[in-house]
Amino acid sequence: MSLITSDQLKIVIGLGQTGLSCARYLAKKGQRFGLADTRTNPPNLAQIKAEFPGVELHLGELDEGYLKQASELVLSPGVSQQLAAIKAAVASGVALIGDIDLFCREVSAPIVAITGSNAKSTVTTLVGEMAKTAGIDVGVGGNLGTPVLDMLEAGEQSLYVLELSSFQLETVHELRAQVATVLNVSPDHLDRYDGMQGYYQAKHRIFRGCRAAVENRDDALTHPLLPKDVPLWGYRLGKPDLKIFGLIEEAGVEWLALGHEKLLPSREIKMPGRHNVANALASLALGSAVDIPLSAMLETLKSFAGLEHRCQWVANKKGVNFYNDSKGTNVGATVAALEGLGATLADEQRIVLIAGGDGKGADFDDLIAPVNRFVRKVVLIGQDAEKIRQTLSHTKTMPVSSLESAVQCAVESALIGDIVLLSPACASIDMFKNYADRGHQFVALVEAL
Repeated sequence: MSLITSDQLKIVIGLGQTGLSCARYLAKKGQRFGLADTRTNPPNLAQIKAEFPGVELHLGELDEGYLKQASELVLSPGVSQQLAAIKAAVASGVALIGDIDLFCREVSAPIVAITGSNAKSTVTTLVGEMAKTAGIDVGVGGNLGTPVLDMLEAGEQSLYVLELSSFQLETVHELRAQVATVLNVSPDHLDRYDGMQGYYQAKHRIFRGCRAAVENRDDALTHPLLPKDVPLWGYRLGKPDLKIFGLIEEAGVEWLALGHEKLLPSREIKMPGRHNVANALASLALGSAVDIPLSAMLETLKSFAGLEHRCQWVANKKGVNFYNDSKGTNVGATVAALEGLGATLADEQRIVLIAGGDGKGADFDDLIAPVNRFVRKVVLIGQDAEKIRQTLSHTKTMPVSSLESAVQCAVESALIGDIVLLSPACASIDMFKNYADRGHQFVALVEAL
């Protein structure tokens, strides 16, 4: 560990992957810090004790007196600010930050900051790939993949593209992104927030101090409240305009466009589904705001096939296409997948949907319209299966006890030309390790058919 260079105490709360990266960063910077976790046996405990043998460590119920000794509490995204000891420390004057603020204090390179209820991983990865195609030294991470502080190990890069969750944004004060966006807002994490207003406010913290912004002109909840001198870009699945990316149809061909300039036929985007046309337009707007060359961005759209577990094509079995959208962990994500893939179906073709899990306190009413329009059968698993069944038409729903049974039921329900889609509209932890585990099990079951 480095020599201590400051006598101000920081306490890292939450010792998962993000907390561990914070501890390593503070140790390397020679800053005085302590560690705490609400769990008595957090998953990285042995590693933490080995790496930081001289650092004070508190486990279990948070000690209010200990927290009040700090100048700053470095809060991991999974830990709620509403815990009594944290609220008491903040009330006594202790500052509350997260790993994003620590990162922003360290770097001077421009940041593309991306959040949203859905599609943020796809858009973050896509913008990163656009920058790589252009030969830009880019770092991609945050809520997606590499914790931001671990990205500093490679030295400062020319551009950072960060996916940020609402949990991370709760503690953001110093982001000052070169361009920021909220891609969309739909109900999620209502077991953490006191209604949609709190969730919306957390998302919109991404615009604090931003130098430019991108809004989704098809979702009014993404519009940033910013001074008029902050440049505002936009995108929509409709007519483009000045600084607004959109769609133009000419001679039966639909084009991605900016203003009157046609850029790329939408059919040349490699990612499947109508929702990915919107993701492509969002990425073009974000990339334009940080001067990624248009040629590199369009080239990337023609080659980027999308992310694993995000409307990922798995196989065609006896004329039925199977898609893995296990990352669809909220209702808005599943609505987007149904509408995106539903738009590709011929008249008699339908989707057989596998859904269910931990709904995180959300209701499922927004599923009704796309299910009625595009879905032949909904096969339900997990703890909120009955809640979804009560929301949707019982004639279309079939509860089963396992993912294996769900795949078998879906196969029996699907007709030639149909799509079987795993898009749960729920978190996975009631039955699986995480959404990736759920997706991998689904893929294995499909490949074994």
